[in-house]
Amino acid sequence: MRQIPHARVRRFLAVLLPAAAASAAWAAWLGWDRGYDVGADGTTTGPYEAWQVAGLVLTLLVPVGRAAARGHVVGAVAGTTAGLTTAAYLDWSDDATGLFAVGVALVMLGTLAATTVVAVVVRAVWKDEGHPAA
Repeated sequence: MRQIPHARVRRFLAVLLPAAAASAAWAAWLGWDRGYDVGADGTTTGPYEAWQVAGLVLTLLVPVGRAAARGHVVGAVAGTTAGLTTAAYLDWSDDATGLFAVGVALVMLGTLAATTVVAVVVRAVWKDEGHPAA
């Protein structure tokens, strides 16, 4: 029986764990809120409040930072982006107008940009402090 090399499993988990964390964080922070708020002047806002999105972002700093510190920058970026993009697609795909695709694309691009910056900065700081990749 052929065994899977340890390094391949680590690379796979470096993508899978941030993806799972991102999907779970989406469900915890945003997945339950479907209602829009209508103001007295008729303006509609929502369904998410700023504190929910801030909570999601702050929650995801932990798995992205941890993966990047361990030397898995690509896994942190790809996994988190895939997890949030998939969660947004599943949450919004019932929109009959089809405009949800624009929102999903913006989530993907924003997540890709933000996690790239965070992961590269964390890895650079971690490496400069003399910590080896684990």
